[in-house]
Amino acid sequence: MAAAVAVQNSGAIEQQNNGSSSSTTPSMAAAPKQEKRSLTWAQITKSLCAGGVAGAVSRTAVAPLERLKILMQIQGNEKVYTGVWQGTVQMFRNDGIRGMFKGNGLNCIRIIPNQAIKFMTYEQLSRKISHYLIDQGGDGQLTPLLRLTAGAGAGIVGMSATYPMDMVRGRITIQEAGNAQYRGLLHATGCIVREEGVLALWRGWLPSVIGVVPYVGLNFGVYETLKDVIIKMYGLRDERDLSIAVRLGCGAVAGTMGQTLAYPFDVVRRRLQVSGWAGAKNLHADHGQAVAYRGMMDCFTRTVREEGVQALFKGLAPNYVKVVPSIAIAFVTYEQVKEVLGAEIRLSD
Repeated sequence: MAAAVAVQNSGAIEQQNNGSSSSTTPSMAAAPKQEKRSLTWAQITKSLCAGGVAGAVSRTAVAPLERLKILMQIQGNEKVYTGVWQGTVQMFRNDGIRGMFKGNGLNCIRIIPNQAIKFMTYEQLSRKISHYLIDQGGDGQLTPLLRLTAGAGAGIVGMSATYPMDMVRGRITIQEAGNAQYRGLLHATGCIVREEGVLALWRGWLPSVIGVVPYVGLNFGVYETLKDVIIKMYGLRDERDLSIAVRLGCGAVAGTMGQTLAYPFDVVRRRLQVSGWAGAKNLHADHGQAVAYRGMMDCFTRTVREEGVQALFKGLAPNYVKVVPSIAIAFVTYEQVKEVLGAEIRLSD
């Protein structure tokens, strides 16, 4: 997008300079196509670094809210955490300040490759689609639907590559100080594989994949589309003229829409990750034992039958609160770090 806008602007300036000439051909007045561009290894490395830093910074900023959201998602009808303020105070009383960031270290380790792969995959997919459109005689501009498709594909690739770490992180996150069963990533992974089998590391993967389509797809698609609308509305040259506040706003709107639509799948994912695990019975128990689900559909139906449809949106309040600083900071940090590193390729090229 930025490259196309720059080319269009330069073309407009040239046409103004030659405006007195009436011999300008229609082909010269037509909007120029985007040029094909290939990523170098240096640009790929910069993209990976920027995506990793963006993920780590954004997650750390909202780690207490992320933990509270997961605790609320898993708890049953006997609610221990009832709201953002009450839940935050309860976490502090149970585990102290350090406990409020429980699982964040592992989340940062996981999110660095996850975000890096996701952002880079989106750029690669967008570029491939743009090149295909140019080869077919188009101008290389991606429609909102194509942006959503590229975003969804990037989300699935990034999530799948790091899913076992997310599963382990989910369990470590809900551990309370007096009932800790895992000491860290390696210990937790070993215990899960030994006691539940290797496939247990992939519990909840299916609803995660399904939820990625509206979540990540809308995040990327809406974010880029909003920037396009604002650039055209105010006659800006390209996205570099957008202020950080505007980028934050675009990221927040995109994140809120994606999160809301995909949220029930996230609740089911978290519940499947701790299905049958003794460490979760303080939050959700059935006759004194941790609740166990047979699969995604069983989790959906039992949750609605036993707790109501609203249970599929447990934890949405802290999730909304963290959307603005999390999603928006991730997008802006990514682009700012790329500028600092001198990367030539931007998300919207």
